[in-house]
Amino acid sequence: MSDDNTPWHRQHLEPRAGLFAILTTVCISVGGLVEIVPMFTIDSSDAPDRVTIEPYTPLEVAGRDIYIREGCYVCHSQMVRPFRDETLRYGLWSRSEEYMWDRPFLLGSRRIGPDLHRVGGKYPDAWHYEHMFDPRSTSPGSVMPPYPWLSRWKIDVDDVNASVVALNRLGTPYSSEDLTATATVLQAQGSEIVERMSASGIEVTWDTEIVALTAYLQRLGRDRTTTLADADGEIP
Repeated sequence: MSDDNTPWHRQHLEPRAGLFAILTTVCISVGGLVEIVPMFTIDSSDAPDRVTIEPYTPLEVAGRDIYIREGCYVCHSQMVRPFRDETLRYGLWSRSEEYMWDRPFLLGSRRIGPDLHRVGGKYPDAWHYEHMFDPRSTSPGSVMPPYPWLSRWKIDVDDVNASVVALNRLGTPYSSEDLTATATVLQAQGSEIVERMSASGIEVTWDTEIVALTAYLQRLGRDRTTTLADADGEIP
């Protein structure tokens, strides 16, 4: 005899494995169709121009590898959702074309810290240096741990070049010149960041990991130049 307090689904669905499996399959199928069908009905003329999204520079690739190594994606997402509260806080919501050169994707699943997909250009280079060295010096109350070794550890040029070559084999459109001039490009972009940090009294060399990580963070969101004020009809 069943207990009157037993939920309906426990009495009538879970004991019937066959029926439960069929209904589960139907629900999953409906959910899949809702996501898949729009991919085949979208107007192809709205497809993004792949040329407009520039691949990461070698220094940004190095910074991204450091970002992954230190587990930054565990506490920070890189996906601004199309909701009013998020667009007001972070900027325009993320679009699929912005991830075309991300291997792997770093969408994230938690927000212990803020979303970083629009952090590029939000703060000066020196801010990122200070934030990584002592998060609470720039963000009072932050629970983020410090990463002081990033200002001491050096990037490996050969390792960065290997990452660029691997990405090229996966389809990222680096030219032959890009693949042979990695060291020169690394130093050129790194020196620009060092010069800006030096103006704030920070002494660091171009090949330190903090410079590479700063280059990567300053790149995030730069492929979308439209602002909320310019987004005609795009705010939900």
